[in-house]
Amino acid sequence: MSKDNLIAFQSSESSASFNDALTELVRKGARQIIAQAVEAELAEFLTQHQSLKDNQGRAAIVRNGYLPERTIMTGIGEVEVQVPKVRDRSGRGIKFNSTLLPPYLKRARSVEEVLPWLYLKGVSTGDFSEALASLLGANAEGLSASTISRLKAKWIEKHQQWQKRSLSGERYVYLWAVQNRTNFGG
Repeated sequence: MSKDNLIAFQSSESSASFNDALTELVRKGARQIIAQAVEAELAEFLTQHQSLKDNQGRAAIVRNGYLPERTIMTGIGEVEVQVPKVRDRSGRGIKFNSTLLPPYLKRARSVEEVLPWLYLKGVSTGDFSEALASLLGANAEGLSASTISRLKAKWIEKHQQWQKRSLSGERYVYLWAVQNRTNFGG
């Protein structure tokens, strides 16, 4: 009985580093794609305003660096993004706001949509941080118990509005089925 049939597992450190490297590669790709999309938005914005000139005949709307880097929580975890900014030399107050990355955006829609499902599956308010850390990575921040409580209040309000909606202009088809079973002879 000198032989055994146990197989040694690889160290968890090696698999964790592989997963982290893969996740980091995906995040890097996401950063690049987001940057390209926002740059395309900016190019279109500048093209729309290229006919505007200042008093000296120069372009009134010009590129002016980047806003500070910020973090967006996505389905693959946190992704750092930078949005370019423009300067309005004409004084008209024209600003560039990306439709892809609005100034108030902190979480991607996919993250916003998973939160009610976690709540409906029974994850308590205090356990959201731990659940999201396991889903989105250890750096999943910005979803404290008080934030989840505020979101729950919004969900309840939306549900109440949905319950009170008018159905008078709608037509619904429903099926009413009755099943009767009898067992003769035992």
